[in-house]
Amino acid sequence: MPDWFSQDLMALVGFLGLVAAAAALGGQWGARPWYNTLSKPSWTPPNWLFPIAWTVLYVMIAIAGWLIWRTPHPERELLLTLWGAQLLLNALWSYIFFGRKAVALALAELILLWLSIATFTIIAWRVDRNASLLFLPYLIWVSYAGALNAAIWQRNPVRS
Repeated sequence: MPDWFSQDLMALVGFLGLVAAAAALGGQWGARPWYNTLSKPSWTPPNWLFPIAWTVLYVMIAIAGWLIWRTPHPERELLLTLWGAQLLLNALWSYIFFGRKAVALALAELILLWLSIATFTIIAWRVDRNASLLFLPYLIWVSYAGALNAAIWQRNPVRS
């Protein structure tokens, strides 16, 4: 095997693969015609922005997980568990919001997602600051998504 195909590189590909799988799973329930019928606030981003933002975020999420994986530290296992939890919660939100059309439940689930991201970010700061910094845009985006989810829930009480 060539040197560039090291264990580190294979691990990075693995993390990218896990994130791609979660994105594909969540993407099965992407914006449907139902979403277009909802009353949304004026600060809702255009639909074309979501796949661009999520692609960048998913790459950053994968790299952050990989950085933690390759750093020997007593909190590494906890961080990898949090990393996996946030990825699962990320994909689950799309199913709850778009697949089940359960806007209120999606908001409750998003709070768990936010907590897992925030906890990872805080603990990762002690282990690998780059991993922590890579999660900051994700935390900001999910905070914004939470506010948007809450606004949609308030504007569409019958559909929740």
